Amino acid sequence: MSRLKSDVPFIHPECEITDSQFGAYVEIGKGSRIAHSNLGDYSYCDRYADIANARIGKFANIASFCRIGATDHPLHTASLHHFLYRSDEYWDDVDRDAVFFAHRKSRTVSIGHDTWIGAGAMVKPEVTLGHGAVVAAGAVVTKDVDPYTIVAGTPARLLRLRQPRAIADRLIVLAWWDWPHNALNSALQDFRSMRAEAFLEKYEG
Repeated sequence: MSRLKSDVPFIHPECEITDSQFGAYVEIGKGSRIAHSNLGDYSYCDRYADIANARIGKFANIASFCRIGATDHPLHTASLHHFLYRSDEYWDDVDRDAVFFAHRKSRTVSIGHDTWIGAGAMVKPEVTLGHGAVVAAGAVVTKDVDPYTIVAGTPARLLRLRQPRAIADRLIVLAWWDWPHNALNSALQDFRSMRAEAFLEKYEG
């Protein structure tokens, strides 16, 4: 029997899930924290990922200890400490700063289909990763990443192309990530054995 199912996500122990939605065949690794986020079909995160305010496409591969939508502190005020906005945790007569939390929640990360985020990488708020992009382990992504490119470093910079631009454009048009489950199964051996260009030649309309 297959371990992953279309109708319910596979959530490992010790996870904290808040206001989040998951597509078919999604897996959430042990100890991960997911808040105010959507993960598309077939996407997964490994152990102890921390994901907030993110819209994640299909077939995203998120390694252990990644932080996506890493929250930040106010830098323009006299203090940047929690007591400014988590005030109810310090005083009985004060509410949380709802405006601050609404602003933080609005700063969404967008991650495309068929992406790979390496172990320990961080993706900052309001960043977009294009379809097919790869983020190297330990990278800190502060700017948008083009489709089918590989970035590395702190801050992350272009390392190389994952696919030539012409191939990348054709893969995006093919949009195999939208194929039904049985079509993916039928093409599995070709996914495994063919290089991208040969795969495109076979499956392009």
